[in-house]
Amino acid sequence: MKLNDCGANPARQHPLCGGFTLIELLVALFVFAILAVTAYRGLNAVTQTRAHLDQETRKWQALERFFARLDGETAQVLQRPVRTANGAEAPAWVGTPSATGSLEDVQLAFTRNGGFDAEGAPLPPQRIGYRLRQDKLELLRWTALDSAPYNAPSVDTVLDNVGEFNLRYLTSRMQWETQWPPKIADQALPKGVEVVLVLKSGEKLTRFFSLQ
Repeated sequence: MKLNDCGANPARQHPLCGGFTLIELLVALFVFAILAVTAYRGLNAVTQTRAHLDQETRKWQALERFFARLDGETAQVLQRPVRTANGAEAPAWVGTPSATGSLEDVQLAFTRNGGFDAEGAPLPPQRIGYRLRQDKLELLRWTALDSAPYNAPSVDTVLDNVGEFNLRYLTSRMQWETQWPPKIADQALPKGVEVVLVLKSGEKLTRFFSLQ
């Protein structure tokens, strides 16, 4: 059959010579629209799932870094009291249930070994602290152990979206206290510290760090 035979005898045209009817075109467009919407929804679901997984991965990596940091810091704690900016003496380890006061107010503060610099030379001891402030867990670093007036610490956010930051301390009598030093006199440092984080997303994480 030749293409130019189409139309020579309309009554005997080959089926290939006929075009799509309007209904057939509408059906084809409808099917294509359904496939396009299905494909878009599938791609959108995959994209959202990947974004959620990336967000969750970053969250758990940040938590892992925080606990690893705290583990290393508590392993280097020193029994060295300090002088605060107002001249009062603060114990080597201080723990309070909450921090709602001044800019330097913290829930946990202690003195730690300064470590070593890039050339292996020892660094001076350091005073650091942690607190929960506006859903952010913050790390405070003082430039010197004995603070001079108006010598404010540097403040860095180590975790976001934290609902609760609770600590308790194990005494030499193997009892738990929510503040340090405890009301009943004990040794300078607790035997260990329990850290409980409650995230805004609902997860609750508990870690114990031994100091002795």
